[in-house]
Amino acid sequence: MKNFLYLICLLSFCFGGCDSKIRVENTRGQPTLMEDPQTTGAVAGVGVESQDIISITDKMMRDILATSAITQHPEPPRVVIDSSYFRNESSSVINKNLFTDRLRIELNRAAAGKMVFLARHQSGMTENEYKLEQEEVVTEGTQGETKQALGYDYRLGGRIASLDMVDPKKGTMSRYHQITFELIERGSGVIVWSNIYELKKSAQDDIIYR
Repeated sequence: MKNFLYLICLLSFCFGGCDSKIRVENTRGQPTLMEDPQTTGAVAGVGVESQDIISITDKMMRDILATSAITQHPEPPRVVIDSSYFRNESSSVINKNLFTDRLRIELNRAAAGKMVFLARHQSGMTENEYKLEQEEVVTEGTQGETKQALGYDYRLGGRIASLDMVDPKKGTMSRYHQITFELIERGSGVIVWSNIYELKKSAQDDIIYR
């Protein structure tokens, strides 16, 4: 009986001691570092990063607005810019919406009515509202009965491709990105605008992208 009580006391002391040690060695994390998304940050690798997305979409915006198919269109052309037909075939992990959302929003601001953008990426919203209106769950809007969805004149397509190279002796990795965009005319399938953007980066130790 005495040995049993001794064992219980010993275990209690060990567990209590370990718990105290964990509390003592617990340290605070590093403070948040605010960075400019247009520049290379403290954490960088060979993938597509914020400064690349901003630079590429800014160039695309200016190039599209200078395209004759847009500037000489008899009426403001209706355009769909989303990620439905923008494929990522590269080895980089990237959310394609980062490209298409920024391009659509910046173009919409800069076009000043010269282009009309259709929200196909939010089509479920308008379809659901029309259904509720038909079922008399909600009333009509101030513009009357919900209108039929408009067709587009041009839609964005493209792809992201990459080529990787690794030096096993030095542990250096290099990645080349080729990013292509095209505005395609509805019906005819004619490419009225296209451009290509290239990136090549090397790093001793690549980081993990999520």
